[in-house]
Amino acid sequence: MATPIEHTPVERAVRAVRAAMALLGCLALALSVARPSGAQPVTPPATVIVSRDGPVRTLAEGVRRAPAGGRVVVRPGTYREPTVVVRRPLTIVGEGWPTLDGERQRELLRIEADDVTVRGLRFAHVGRSMTEDRAAVRVVLRRGCAIVGNRFDDTFFGVYLQKAADCRVTDNAFAGTAGAGDESTSGNAIHLWSARDVLIARNRIRGHRDGIYFEFVRHARVEDNESADNVRYGLHFMYSDSCAYARNTFRRNGSGVAVMYTNTVAMTGNRFLDNRGGAAYGLLLKEIGDPVLTGNEFARNTVGLMADGVTRLVAEHNVFADNGWAVRLMANGQDGRFVANDFAGNSFDVATNGGTGGAATFDGNWFDDYRGYDLDGDGRGDVPHRPVRLFSLLVARYEVALVLQRSVFVGLLDGAERAIPSLTPRRLADPRPAMRPVARPRPFPPSPPSPTARSGA
Repeated sequence: MATPIEHTPVERAVRAVRAAMALLGCLALALSVARPSGAQPVTPPATVIVSRDGPVRTLAEGVRRAPAGGRVVVRPGTYREPTVVVRRPLTIVGEGWPTLDGERQRELLRIEADDVTVRGLRFAHVGRSMTEDRAAVRVVLRRGCAIVGNRFDDTFFGVYLQKAADCRVTDNAFAGTAGAGDESTSGNAIHLWSARDVLIARNRIRGHRDGIYFEFVRHARVEDNESADNVRYGLHFMYSDSCAYARNTFRRNGSGVAVMYTNTVAMTGNRFLDNRGGAAYGLLLKEIGDPVLTGNEFARNTVGLMADGVTRLVAEHNVFADNGWAVRLMANGQDGRFVANDFAGNSFDVATNGGTGGAATFDGNWFDDYRGYDLDGDGRGDVPHRPVRLFSLLVARYEVALVLQRSVFVGLLDGAERAIPSLTPRRLADPRPAMRPVARPRPFPPSPPSPTARSGA
């Protein structure tokens, strides 16, 4: 009978390790057979849930836990916490309109990373400040960000893009600082400083200092927004070249819309409505080069279009209706052209402060007070029309004379000037005015309801 071989402790340990390695090898082989060739392990989505009663209860904690490229979902509730800073690419999505509340003390969200999307949140009660521009959402030195479909209530500044590029601010609703009544206690809804290639579209803005403000901006597009009832301007931009503005509505703003110190501006299909006051304009152009106005509507403004120091203005197919002054041209402008525009129901169609009228020429426009005739039937008048009334020159020097606007004396004055024109600028005459309306602007649909209708405070 053979004697059993005795193994030392070291030998027994070696045998145990070999057995374990063999077992692991068999397990790996079984897994490779079970999984189809080329299949990758399934990784759960990088989503962090923020809720008032869950393991993650603040947005800041959710942002801290989410990996780059991850998703933070915020459940309904009110979140009061210090300013949240995002330092990696993320998508932050609200469900059921969660509110980020600044308690009137601080900014709410600061984005310091590229490719961040914020959607479906309500931002409320940003603190006012006389020393800093506090904003609900601030993007600093970044690109590729999207602020889409949010609500901003009582936020001082709403969205502030600071040296940002390739960003989108779309489909948001802004309701300004509660009780705002002057410029010092209200901020701008959308504020861009030194930004480029930005899209501002389909936002609804109320009750801010300026609805949309640009400074040192390049190649931005502003489309399909409604900016109304703001303290100062519905749209205000300076030193912002090569930007385009299309199909926006600017209504009942304290001073209308102002475009200053800028070159190459295209404004198409916009509506400038009901901007009234001693310094209110539908659109103010000041020190502008090469602006193009096409298919816009100027209605019920104190002054529809004010052009001061404008070079090579082109205005085509616009409608000027029921304004105090439809167009005021300062004599320091050069080489402007008004072609195929309609003028109806204005107290003054065209006014100027210069006797020579070298600021612009008119051709083929329709004036509702034209009294000429068309013998050859080509649709163009055979007698020139002078849209600058003699009375408007008198009012330009003595505004108090407006009290005589409907008097018999002014009617006689205008009749005499039409019969024997001598004092009104000859260069501002339309040599062949249209006999019927010619502007035919693109139909402008009613403003749709905001996709983010304002909620209660």
